[in-house]
Parts: sequence; structure tokens; C-alpha cells
Amino acid sequence: MASRRHVQYNALPTDEDDNYDVIARRQYDARFDYTPKALDKIPWKSIALALFLLFLGSVLLFLSYFIFTGHMGGEHSQAFGLLALGILSFLPGFYETRIAYYAWRNAKGYRFASIPDY
Repeated sequence: MASRRHVQYNALPTDEDDNYDVIARRQYDARFDYTPKALDKIPWKSIALALFLLFLGSVLLFLSYFIFTGHMGGEHSQAFGLLALGILSFLPGFYETRIAYYAWRNAKGYRFASIPDY
């Protein structure tokens, strides 16, 4: 296949009504201001939800353990259901609680801003 090196490229014409200088100018938007006090806000609702999920997941995991070992009545299918629900509620609760704990202890790399606020 032959190359077309003799083709001349031209810039596309721009319309006069396009306002390219608006893109070049930065407009002030208060949403993106960095203030250190904004990172120190403690999301209490999120922490309460995380603690609830941690507690609920722990209870469900203990119940499934007791059914599996025979210390409590029930079928193995019930224990598998409790195990699945326990894992699904324990993991996010543990993750958010761990972030909140390390942020409270001022550990490096952990801030309350990492926890979503509801």
C-alpha cells in the first residue's frame, strides 16, 4: 500500500460563536475549596451504621457457628444462610469501623473524610 505523503493538512475552521476563552479562564467554585476543617468533620451516622453492621454480622456469624457445631437446633441450610448474611454484614461494618478507629487515633493515612457521610 502506497503512503500519501503529499497530502497537506489544514486546521479546521472555528466558529465565531465558540467561546474558547471560558475554558481557559478558571471560574471560582466553592465546592472544590480545600479547607482542613472540612476533613475533620466526623460522620456520626456512618459510624453508627458501621457499628450496627459489625454487631449484626457478628451475631449472625455466631448463630451460624452454633448451628454448625450442634449447640443450637437447626438445619445446615439455615446455617449457610446465616453465614452468608453474616459475612455480607460483617465485612463492610468491620471496614468502616476500622477506618473510623484509626482516624480517631490520628494514624497516618486515615481520615474521617474517607468515610462517606449520609
